[in-house]
Amino acid sequence: MDKIRISAVSYTNTKPFIYGLQHSGITEKIELSLDNPTDCAQKLIDDVVDIGLIPVAATLSLPIWEIVAEYCIGAVGAVNSVFIFSNCDIHEVTTLQLDPQSRSSNNLAKVLLKNFWKTTPELVVNASDYSESTNATTAFVQIGDRTFGKMEKYAFVYDLAEEWQKFTGLPFVFAAWIANKPIPKEFMDEFNVALKFGLDHRAELLKELPARPDFDLEDYLMHKLDFDLTEGKKKALYLFLEYIKVL
Repeated sequence: MDKIRISAVSYTNTKPFIYGLQHSGITEKIELSLDNPTDCAQKLIDDVVDIGLIPVAATLSLPIWEIVAEYCIGAVGAVNSVFIFSNCDIHEVTTLQLDPQSRSSNNLAKVLLKNFWKTTPELVVNASDYSESTNATTAFVQIGDRTFGKMEKYAFVYDLAEEWQKFTGLPFVFAAWIANKPIPKEFMDEFNVALKFGLDHRAELLKELPARPDFDLEDYLMHKLDFDLTEGKKKALYLFLEYIKVL
């Protein structure tokens, strides 16, 4: 069998999965690349890879897709790495700058603006410096490691997984392991074992990560992130896709 081509996001939240893939026999059966979420999704769309840990919103750009793992990047309540940062209350925001590295989180912000907060700021793509705001009514979406230590810098901080739960009562799935073609079941079984190995060894992984004085990595990897793709998360995933379709 040819090696299975896999793309995964290169953020801290995926490190348990990467640890599992790199510390199991499956490493000899895969070609692994690490990318930002947008590039990861585009590789799967362009058939450059067979499996991607992609933002779930990107599944709408695939003619066929299948979930191939029992695990995901998800949260039940606050995730602590997917935010809208703002200098004012969300209802007073006039401009929202979107994150160029994100699909799902930008769409989640749009879903919440329309259906939960019921407000319509101007949405800006590719702002010259999207990740800062000195304007009183400009906010921005930001995800991943770039948000670490940033919560104290803005007067209003909205954790999008927490806001989604307030809106729907459901957990949220930011990214899932998606294939763009049929994958042999034997490989999927071994793949899931490797992912679980990584999750089971998060304590060892944490010892390898540089300590951060401004962010609790242990709380993030052990508690804030929720990696099991439960039925509740699947329900949330499909509900989210339905909301995106009518944006």
